[in-house]
Amino acid sequence: MRQSLDAIFKPKSVAVIGASTRKGSIGRETLHNILLAEFNGKVFPVNPKASVIHSIKAYSTIRDVPDAVDLAIVIVPKDAVKGVVVQCGEKGVKGLVVISAGFSEVGTDGKQRELEVLRVVQEHGMRLIGPNCFGVVNTDPKVSLNATFGKTFPRRGRIGFITQSGAMGEAIMNIARELGLGFSIVASIGNKADISSNDMLEYFKDDPDTDIILMYLENFGNPRNFTVIAREVSRHKPIVAVKSGRTKLGAKAASSHTGALAGLDVGVDALFEQTGVMRVDTIEELFDVAMALSTQPVPRSNRVVVVTNAGGPGILATDALINNGMEMPPLSAPTITELRKFIPAEASFSNPLDMIAGAGGEEFKKTLDIVKNDDRYDSIVPIFVPPVTIDQLEVARNIHQALAEVEKTVLVCFMGAGLSSEGMDYLRENGIPVYIFPEAIAKTLATTYRHQMRVSRPRGKFKTFTVDSAKAQAIVDSALALGKEAIVGEEALAILAAYGIRTMPYTYAENVDVAVTAARKIGYPVVMKVNTPPVLHKTEVGGVMVDLRIDEDIRSAFETLHKRIIAAGEKGEFSVAMQQLISGGIETVMGMTTDPSFGPLIMFGLGGVYVEVMKDVAFRINPLTDRGAREIVRSLRSYPLLNGFRGAPPVNQDVLEETLLRLSQLVEEFSCFYEIDINPFIASPDEKLCAAVDARFIIRSS
Repeated sequence: MRQSLDAIFKPKSVAVIGASTRKGSIGRETLHNILLAEFNGKVFPVNPKASVIHSIKAYSTIRDVPDAVDLAIVIVPKDAVKGVVVQCGEKGVKGLVVISAGFSEVGTDGKQRELEVLRVVQEHGMRLIGPNCFGVVNTDPKVSLNATFGKTFPRRGRIGFITQSGAMGEAIMNIARELGLGFSIVASIGNKADISSNDMLEYFKDDPDTDIILMYLENFGNPRNFTVIAREVSRHKPIVAVKSGRTKLGAKAASSHTGALAGLDVGVDALFEQTGVMRVDTIEELFDVAMALSTQPVPRSNRVVVVTNAGGPGILATDALINNGMEMPPLSAPTITELRKFIPAEASFSNPLDMIAGAGGEEFKKTLDIVKNDDRYDSIVPIFVPPVTIDQLEVARNIHQALAEVEKTVLVCFMGAGLSSEGMDYLRENGIPVYIFPEAIAKTLATTYRHQMRVSRPRGKFKTFTVDSAKAQAIVDSALALGKEAIVGEEALAILAAYGIRTMPYTYAENVDVAVTAARKIGYPVVMKVNTPPVLHKTEVGGVMVDLRIDEDIRSAFETLHKRIIAAGEKGEFSVAMQQLISGGIETVMGMTTDPSFGPLIMFGLGGVYVEVMKDVAFRINPLTDRGAREIVRSLRSYPLLNGFRGAPPVNQDVLEETLLRLSQLVEEFSCFYEIDINPFIASPDEKLCAAVDARFIIRSS
């Protein structure tokens, strides 16, 4: 990968095919930027209608260039691109950046043009960035390449940046320069016909000049490859990504609870969670995290101290930090003793530490000199609200003097100072990030801390259980032969049982007397459900009656269910299925839905009728590791209910985790399942009472 992409990012010679003499044109501005950046190599303008461009000899075609060409920047009309690429291949060009638009982004015809270009690229062993891209940048002085048509050459830095959007790429470079952030390499990958974000991640992994990777993504080409690559890269270099598109369009068409809960964006969250990529919601957050990572160590813990000269911002910071999962332990007694020697008694000696409004540079320095040595904290957040009487620059200098050598994470807030000031610029220039609002600091600390926790924990292991796959296959084959679109009831539970998942058996009754006899045999209390005619979502038609304790309950429930089925317009023979009622357990839901990009997603959450109301569910891309199963259970907001809330005994979490792993194996071995619901799965403190009560499989024939 490094050798094949070096021709693009570290070329010795560049040809601009479509270079122009017309000011404002992309061809002219791209050539101008290459020269303005003082590219450390040869430059060849190519234009059949000009002999000289920018005081440089121009050539009619790439074939006429007398020297070898590593990189060709292609800026010609879409219909001419293929011919130009053919000429580049014959010339021996190694890398292409096709800025021209009019390809897969415009529809079927454009997609065909793109495939034709790609075939030529592959035939000649070239590599291609684009088409429909903004260009590439390498700030290394040994290269100094700005092959874009933007107005900004970014600062030199150690951030690698991948963007699918050219406009976003230019905007991010502009703002980054104002914030003092520098890039090593910028790659606008456009339509990703050849070189994708996966390729760029691999390139950045081995790039000694890149420490942090930022990504702006609109879609994934190969999520499975991304999983493997990003999981490896993120352990050595932090990856921060903005992924646009959080719509749940299409979820209404899903036929299972699991499918209805999984929007198109769920797979992205699961992917980033499992690979250690830090997902942020906005470009602003991308910069917030990038500023912290570029100059500060990642927080070693979630313990934070806030030092401020204003109470209000301190409260805002506290709320934001706690809501984002950070902790704010009180100041230690020795720290308070030292602070009382010079801070007025009316100050607040808590966390946040409010030094009151009169505190200036000297007070900040003295306070921070003491607080930084308190080992209760691994992150320090000074918040300064500048009154008219206090010099911002002096405060900034004192904050820097106090914290320049500290090994803890330092993020500063200058609230009310505007987007920039002398003090803010001073801190940024000296490696201390400055933010306008404390909420941004709270989210940044939480994002980077969670990342550190994810990448530092051991990787999980995949488990394979001894199962009866032949029995499951026989049930599936029978359903497909009958043209069924779903497997429900006893057959669904039988598939689970074949994979070692504990189930609660059914007893069937076609009339009320048989139902009473069955209930006595099972042992009260029992649950009664509609068996026939088959109903996919029984709760939607009131097809489930629970906690039936005497014979009369059975008779009444049987009659009620029969009437409800008739009222719902269901026809055919009527019968019920009954199961033992498990007391003292918690209803959970497990399942799988198939994402069009990411494949099978395993889901776990609070179950029963509450699954679509509370929506406290978590998703992971299949297959699950043992650690992944543990994390998906513990990631629920309602996890305390499973772990023993208010004195209640905790459920058997080992059974839950093993069941999820067995479900993962089932999904991996049966690609015909499009969606799976196990709802409810009873989680109980007693292992023998942990069981799947109901299940359904949505199947497809191909």
